[in-house]
Amino acid sequence: PKENHPSPMLSLDKTKEVAQLQSFLGDQTGLLSWKLDGLTIVLTYENGVLAKAVTRGNGITGEVVTQNARQFENIPAQISFKGHLVLRGEAVISYQDFEKINEENPDADAKYKNPRNLCAGSVRQLNSQVTAGRHVQFIAFALVEATENGSEENKDAGELTAVDFHNSREDQFEWLAKQGFDVVPYRKVTATTLPEEVLWFSDHIETNELPSDGLVLLMDDIAYGESLGRTAKFPRNAMAFKWKDETAETT
Repeated sequence: PKENHPSPMLSLDKTKEVAQLQSFLGDQTGLLSWKLDGLTIVLTYENGVLAKAVTRGNGITGEVVTQNARQFENIPAQISFKGHLVLRGEAVISYQDFEKINEENPDADAKYKNPRNLCAGSVRQLNSQVTAGRHVQFIAFALVEATENGSEENKDAGELTAVDFHNSREDQFEWLAKQGFDVVPYRKVTATTLPEEVLWFSDHIETNELPSDGLVLLMDDIAYGESLGRTAKFPRNAMAFKWKDETAETT
């Protein structure tokens, strides 16, 4: 079934220039992470249990894939937080599992072209047992909402209290990790340290086991990032960095 997202899931503005990333960050602190190349999924937990999983789809409407998400290798079936939690992440298949699945496929014409295509097909299977055999992983990259019943007065009034993350995206990542989620690997950066950290990711992309097609720079200061608003296409609290195209000579 299809379902509309509570708020549109916009794509990120992109650059291939480190200087533009530095200009975007200004005097703020940011989190630089892999831009994973899979299928974006939104998870909702209620009372500590996975209640719903929806694909990004076209950003406005996605597909409900809850039964399949329960088959992902690393999604916690239960978490200690008993409130209402919404988070976003990337469903991915590692290169190792991708190659193994392709090796087991005897039909040369039916082999998958890349891990992303295999992952998209695996997540959208009508038979969740097929998904279970594909070794799909979920890597969290954004906490959207975390609310719970607070004081006794709040409970009586039916009000929900938002979890305090001290205005820090890094705090959100650390909190999600404590709940049992695998969070996208990241490095904390300033405009000064950005070039060397981009270089670190560049040096490690060859050995990175999860498919990535670039990096994401996210403002750590939640309030400041949200105050920047959004354009019709992009949120302004984050920017994607794409590697420059590889060139080679052929004969």
